[in-house]
Amino acid sequence: MFRLFLTTGCLNLVHYESISDYVLMKFMIRISEAEFAGICAGIRQDRDVIRKHNPIGTEDETLFWMLLSCLISYLSLSEIETPCFTGIPNAETYRQAILFILRDRKTADFNAEIYLTKLTEI
Repeated sequence: MFRLFLTTGCLNLVHYESISDYVLMKFMIRISEAEFAGICAGIRQDRDVIRKHNPIGTEDETLFWMLLSCLISYLSLSEIETPCFTGIPNAETYRQAILFILRDRKTADFNAEIYLTKLTEI
């Protein structure tokens, strides 16, 4: 991707891929443990409605799919940052995708697995 800048009569091309990973990390939206816990709690609270409107797949798959979708939106992930799946994803695929997204986007280190387990407990 290129962007054109006109400065003092000169045309400059800036290639975005030249931005370092460090700079991109500074501008990345992050999530706190409290925010993540709140999203998981909301999905857990609405689990019956979520399942009613998304009956395909297991309950765990549906809840993890919903959480993944919420995180993609909440963190404003671009298409490039969004996990892609080969084949038919299952609950474990979604779980791993969620953990992958969180890996570099947490404001402080916390154990997301605890919330994923709570999310799927009956």
